[in-house]
Amino acid sequence: MKITHFMSMAASVSTLVAVLSAAPAAADDDKLQQLKDQGFARIAIANEPPFTAVGADGKVSGAAPDVAREIFKRLGVADVAASISEYGAMIPGLQAGRHDAITAGLFMKPERCAAVAYSEPVLCDAEAFALKKGNPLKLMSYKDVADNPDVKIGAPGGGTEEKLALEAGVPRDRVIVVPDGQSGLKMLQDGRIDVYSLPVLSINDLMSKANDPNLEVVAPVEGAPVYCDGAAFKKGDEALRDAFDVELAKLKESGEFAKIIEPYGFSAKAAMSTTREKLCAAK
Repeated sequence: MKITHFMSMAASVSTLVAVLSAAPAAADDDKLQQLKDQGFARIAIANEPPFTAVGADGKVSGAAPDVAREIFKRLGVADVAASISEYGAMIPGLQAGRHDAITAGLFMKPERCAAVAYSEPVLCDAEAFALKKGNPLKLMSYKDVADNPDVKIGAPGGGTEEKLALEAGVPRDRVIVVPDGQSGLKMLQDGRIDVYSLPVLSINDLMSKANDPNLEVVAPVEGAPVYCDGAAFKKGDEALRDAFDVELAKLKESGEFAKIIEPYGFSAKAAMSTTREKLCAAK
């Protein structure tokens, strides 16, 4: 399902390129030099296609790592090395120095913006439900889940979906933390949860692979906002983040950004229609 409602276009990317390129070089670019020397950047991912994916051969792909790989390459860092992490563990891992960046569909929120140094937007998406065919429980929103005392919802631990469910009033004991997409699908098929929540693109990818006629998708979830992520860097690594932003802006302006993310189903226009500043201020 395509998402059609996005924020109005912000200032042109070309202006952003000019502003960022004109900014004085940060005095402390030790981090970038360190990454150049080691030959790769350590990135945290969630193995949640199409945002991120790890093949049977260990090859890392997905829209977020592909963008990061290209930008780091342009910065003189030859490759990326990914480690899979639950969303709730990503920021602590970054802060502890286990990752150099998070490129995983970690949507911008004020509290996250206070904890990490985000790049400008990369990927945007809305929320979706996977549930039984015919939607017998009539679940169209997180509030619908909260209002039915018999409904259990599955969501990634520490992710946006878990937070939205809790904020809508779903009791903690009815929000089931799911480690990965395949586990969530199996729990739904086995009746251990009544609905599984992920971003639209992730749910659609999961369901297309499952090809289960007994399940269907509700998207977008009513009342749930559209979110955008960005690459997240450790506080103190703003010089690296700024260098990343310069190359990201160039990538967007040249059209290469669209060529990377749109085959995965994402909209380049959506990512270019807003800014980090707006997303980090959104309630």
